[in-house]
Amino acid sequence: MKKLNLIFAALSLAGTALAQKPEMAQAIVHYNFTHVRDTTNREHPYTEKMTLFLGPTASVYRSYDRKLQDAMMRQQAAEQMAAQKGSGQVTLKLTGNRPTTRAEIFQFPTVHKMYRKEQLLATMYLIEDQLPIINWKISADTTSFGTLHCQKATGHLGGRDYTAWFCPDLPYHTGPWKLSGLPGLIVEAYDAKKDVIFKFDGMEEAKATPVTETTTSANPDQIKLIGSDSNKDPNLIALPADAAKTTDKEYTKLQEAMRKDPQAFMGSMGGGMRMMPQGGAPSSPSPGMPQSVNIISAPRTAATNNPLELPEKK
Repeated sequence: MKKLNLIFAALSLAGTALAQKPEMAQAIVHYNFTHVRDTTNREHPYTEKMTLFLGPTASVYRSYDRKLQDAMMRQQAAEQMAAQKGSGQVTLKLTGNRPTTRAEIFQFPTVHKMYRKEQLLATMYLIEDQLPIINWKISADTTSFGTLHCQKATGHLGGRDYTAWFCPDLPYHTGPWKLSGLPGLIVEAYDAKKDVIFKFDGMEEAKATPVTETTTSANPDQIKLIGSDSNKDPNLIALPADAAKTTDKEYTKLQEAMRKDPQAFMGSMGGGMRMMPQGGAPSSPSPGMPQSVNIISAPRTAATNNPLELPEKK
């Protein structure tokens, strides 16, 4: 417990002095992500809809399914708060569909930087790293995805050999997950065994998000799940200012501490999932705000024998 508290203290002192400036996304790419996590059960791979927000010099890759699930939970909260309006204590029971990817990958190709936003309970963490250097081999093979004319490239990352199809007409040197470094947007990619697939599912222009007026009644757009994205505009590519900056090694220690003793970990964190109004602060409870939140979600799958990143062969 003492060691765990020291880790939290170090994180709080680290702060988030970030040099990368926020920028608005110009386009959004949709991917169907498939991952065979269990090689003994290839017929039932993990699937999730993901999105890549593209800015002039930056990108962020995040779960679209999580966005939909968070919106559903905010709607549930608004309806239950409205139903219990005027009561002395508000209790919420929120139901999620299934676990989704909480990690978000920020790429800044011009400065060769990558940041990973993670979350444990109600606390966000930001892990800085160098953008992976992938020695791509570009071939003369071409194909099209709709109106996007793409060229083939092969490279190695995270213990896997990838085939990537990039579009030279789209001058974004980025792609899904940690894939990057080609002279054009990576439209689709998969590893040699097709255990990991980032399948192209469309592209759209990033449109301005309408401003939601503040109301006195329970409004799902005015409710924020603690630990969720603090940006009101999803098209804004910005590193979270309220995240604790840490290293991959220290974050792994925190994950292991939570796995070994969840109760002690929650005690050190000072609580778990909470809710608050957008722009507010989760300090002392206010009238009409939930005093108790119970979140029910599908159980997480068993530990994988085929992680997304494999150990490099020596």
